Amino acid sequence: MSVKAPLAAIFGLSGPRLTAEERAFFADADPYGFILFARNVETPEQVASLVADLRGCVGREAPVLIDQEGGRVRRLRPPHWRDAPSMAPFVELYARDPKAAADAVRLNARLLAVELAALGIDVDCYPLADVPVQGSHDIIGDRAFGHDPAVVSHLASIACAGLLDGGVMPVVKHIPGHGRAVADSHLDLPVVDASLEELRATDFVPFRALKDAPYGMTAHIVYTALDAHRPATTSPAVIGGIVRGELGFEGLLMTDDLSMKALTGRFQDRAADSLAAGCDLVLHCNGDRDEMTAVAEGCRPLDTAGQLRAARLGRFREQRLARLDAAETLAELDRLLRAA
Repeated sequence: MSVKAPLAAIFGLSGPRLTAEERAFFADADPYGFILFARNVETPEQVASLVADLRGCVGREAPVLIDQEGGRVRRLRPPHWRDAPSMAPFVELYARDPKAAADAVRLNARLLAVELAALGIDVDCYPLADVPVQGSHDIIGDRAFGHDPAVVSHLASIACAGLLDGGVMPVVKHIPGHGRAVADSHLDLPVVDASLEELRATDFVPFRALKDAPYGMTAHIVYTALDAHRPATTSPAVIGGIVRGELGFEGLLMTDDLSMKALTGRFQDRAADSLAAGCDLVLHCNGDRDEMTAVAEGCRPLDTAGQLRAARLGRFREQRLARLDAAETLAELDRLLRAA
């Protein structure tokens, strides 16, 4: 008997507990997965219960995502969780001792995985593989592994491996590169006028190196050299020609949040256009019920190509190390970062 494919969508929710309306909506829509934000987080016990409830709505082990990068972008914070750093200290350490920096990135990612896995969260929207340039908007800033494409490639790859070693799937973002944007795509639509040659020499380099990552997230950015009229998320030329073609990205590809102001138009159309462009999944984060209903109307079930990519995620789940001593790991990480 064939199993019905889930809706090609990942949804957020409004608060720390499911409402009756959300429970009914998720059971009916059957989204591929869910994403948590700070508004959904109170205590470890509450988060673990919420994760279990979300999966109970759809009756399967649906992926549960979170943005836990460290620094400015972390949904789990003290006092219940570690004060995870931004990427800046790792970049500073790399300038002095590349091996120590690589070790520190791996240890930090392992700790992130331990913290998330304890809650049942199995996907982290981390790491960024963006390469910021002089004059770009600070929305990326210290979230990136520096300004050298080779260093970004190296450290982002290690971060991915560290998460996977702890049983958590990384999401590489923001394909094909957010580092040149001079606007925040949460608020405006950035337009990047760099030539294809410039993009190939810098922005594309880390994503090409990370083409085997399990998940990727698009950038809501217009690249005039690739498609002067549509942001990457809704552009077949960018998704098919660059992301899947030139960069060879093989993982499940999700949009950045459809509720960001870089995109315009009806939510049905945002979802439909993203999937038509070649994205596997659409992401909607703010928990607004009316918007989610519209996104669901514009979606289809995960298609055959997406189902095959999802099935291949099993090879990453087998890549797990023995349990680590979190206290010893944190002490070693602190020792390494003090050098920065």
